[in-house]
Amino acid sequence: MEPTVCPWCQSEIVWDEEIGPEDTCPHCANELKGYRTLNIALQDEDEEDGGEEYEEAYEPSDEEAPDLHRIWGSDHESLSSLRTVDKYGEDHDLFAFEETVEGILDQQEEVPECLHCREYMLHAGTQRLSGEGFQPVHAPLIQAPILQPPYDLNVYVCPGCFHVQYNLAENDRLRMIKSFIHKKE
Repeated sequence: MEPTVCPWCQSEIVWDEEIGPEDTCPHCANELKGYRTLNIALQDEDEEDGGEEYEEAYEPSDEEAPDLHRIWGSDHESLSSLRTVDKYGEDHDLFAFEETVEGILDQQEEVPECLHCREYMLHAGTQRLSGEGFQPVHAPLIQAPILQPPYDLNVYVCPGCFHVQYNLAENDRLRMIKSFIHKKE
């Protein structure tokens, strides 16, 4: 009888003719009879032209559809359509652009995700707001403004759709946290 090879650990399994074939591998204890095989047909590039390929689209269930629509918006809008940078691809080398973006992102300490297209955003700089035209809200619990001018905002720009987003700079975050703690005590 020809020896069996375990598909998991590739060990040769020699079994006793009186007992019969093994149900599990004695080396790795994986099931041998219930082994599931996935066959993938590989074709040459010449053969691919002749055959038709069908891609099955994901269809959400009736329960999932409202949640997906609420989260991702309309069914007609795909994330790739939000990438404004793609329209500049004919006149510019977008591969070099993407490489540069990745290099910049690798050096950033904080990398927020764009709320519009979900690309990672580039830290473009810091903007100081002196308080001119800003009316702080006084929170009754702390009996002080939540954010006291002047303060700095980090400015982020999305390399995919060019939306701009702001968040509070590190020093002003700490100042806000400390002011909440000290007012509470």
